[in-house]
Amino acid sequence: MLIILESILPIFLLVLLGVGLKRSPLIPESFWSGLEIFGYYVLFPALLFETLATTDFSQIQGAGVSLVSLLAVLVISAVTLGLWPVLKAAGMQGPAFTSVFQTATRWNGFMALAMAEKLTGSIGLSVIAVVMATIIIPINLMNVGVMIWFSGQGRDMKTFVKRIISNPIILGAVLGVAVNLAGVPIYDPFMVTVELVARTSLPLGLLTVGAGLKIADALRPAPSVFLSAGLKLILFPLVSVGLSLLFGLTGETLAMVTLAAAVPTAMNGYLLAKQMGGDADLYAAAATVQTMLAFVTVPIVLALLA
Repeated sequence: MLIILESILPIFLLVLLGVGLKRSPLIPESFWSGLEIFGYYVLFPALLFETLATTDFSQIQGAGVSLVSLLAVLVISAVTLGLWPVLKAAGMQGPAFTSVFQTATRWNGFMALAMAEKLTGSIGLSVIAVVMATIIIPINLMNVGVMIWFSGQGRDMKTFVKRIISNPIILGAVLGVAVNLAGVPIYDPFMVTVELVARTSLPLGLLTVGAGLKIADALRPAPSVFLSAGLKLILFPLVSVGLSLLFGLTGETLAMVTLAAAVPTAMNGYLLAKQMGGDADLYAAAATVQTMLAFVTVPIVLALLA
């Protein structure tokens, strides 16, 4: 337990550093918005492309990882949707439910990649990258679909599809897999350049995660915040472990698939909630509480799995 905690402590310290720097008068607000955009369009896609283009999928049970990851997302989505009648009867409105759904199904790829690299090196990075390549599109499709259905606002589906297929993170992942599977040779100086860019993505991404946390919104969390935390931080990893064992995943591959399920929700759903009529304040509070709880839950999950 102590070894696992010490291994991932630097990741949480970087998140806390982001929290402090965001509130420091030394750095202007425009820096954080620029860093978020830069990470979304350049850093994160470069990391996914470089990792997936050079991964030996035969070493990480790639097909099993993809199947388990996709099934786990579908199970959690179905369970969360199944709670809607009960939550509606208890007085929850549609926009609030969209935030519960988003924070239960989305996951923080930056934190998962950073922890995986710290715990198992390149193998961990490769497993998390495969998980990302598998579930990025389904998660976005389901979450936007839930937003359209429950927010009570009409949306142009053509615009939505265009946004999905032009998503830089999706494009980076798909291009990396395509280059890998096709055996396309890549000019070495180009790959070195991409690798140099990719190296900066994890620390800068973790600082961005910390800067995006809304501490004030989490001081008096609603019961729905703890509901989403239970679904994401407890049920999601349990489902992933069960499916992993069912489909024969073992060793570091099993551990990294579980880690991907155990990390807190992503911050990018907050922008979707604002843009599509969801409960953005609830999303911010849930994401913050989950990140704080993950300091404890992730080491416990990994220790129990070990």
